[in-house]
Amino acid sequence: MSTAIEQRQQVVSAAIREISHIATLPEITLKIVELVEDPKSTAQDLHKVISNDPALCSRILKVVNSSFYGLPGQISSINRAIVMLGLNAVKNIAIAASLAKLFRGGELTGRFSAKDLWTHSTLTAAAAKMTADSLKLGISDEAFLAGLMHDIGLMVEMQFDRSKLIDVMEKVTVDPGGAPTVDLMALETEVFGACHQDFGAGLCEKWKFPKSFGLVTGFHHRPLELPPDQRKLTCIVHIADRMAAAVGQGFRLDLPSLDIDPSVCDELKITKERLEEIRKSFTEHSKNVTDLLS
Repeated sequence: MSTAIEQRQQVVSAAIREISHIATLPEITLKIVELVEDPKSTAQDLHKVISNDPALCSRILKVVNSSFYGLPGQISSINRAIVMLGLNAVKNIAIAASLAKLFRGGELTGRFSAKDLWTHSTLTAAAAKMTADSLKLGISDEAFLAGLMHDIGLMVEMQFDRSKLIDVMEKVTVDPGGAPTVDLMALETEVFGACHQDFGAGLCEKWKFPKSFGLVTGFHHRPLELPPDQRKLTCIVHIADRMAAAVGQGFRLDLPSLDIDPSVCDELKITKERLEEIRKSFTEHSKNVTDLLS
């Protein structure tokens, strides 16, 4: 291992240790994850756990009944929600509800707030799910959660050392259209010793999330650097990230260009026509997405 990589890993480990009291998923969420990962678990087991948390119940029902899911009729019970969506989707909504709490906090600088980052994250989650749906890859729920988490490394930086993140954001310059004219990740690495991709991957490891989420958080700006058999989910989020930013809401300081790399589309076998269809559908839905997990 090169010295630079080793130093970066040490920086990430120190940050994750430092914020461990904040960056901990609630006990109920960990229970839900454990249940769903257990092949012997049933919908009834999941229902028992979720029913103990009224706030979580109401959040899940809000998401289930949103136009985003487009289910027929209003669903008023968690049991019905589990049956309609499946254990995995409900698990991901529960994790999403927990993540929302980590993105609380006011404006850090004129250029960065946790709320803007959460807006971008929910939009990316929706775009990732729509992309996976359109491609019929069978990983829509996973794509939604991966999109939601892709930039969580920025929250690690904020919790770890606010003054350093302020320093980074104040060095970012933007053009009249709001596009950054400097490389945010290079600035992060200069100030922190690592960038939000590194911190995000470190947090996924601490949370014992599946490896695919660590790859998304760690490589969403460079998915083609991954081995071919590990690129699919990260490529989906790479595309969704740019679609979300193009809506003009939320954070986008890590994206100098919103152009989607044709090589990434080739990797997923997405034609220009299909991409345009997904983009159009997402833009139409985006208005309803931003308060989905608020």
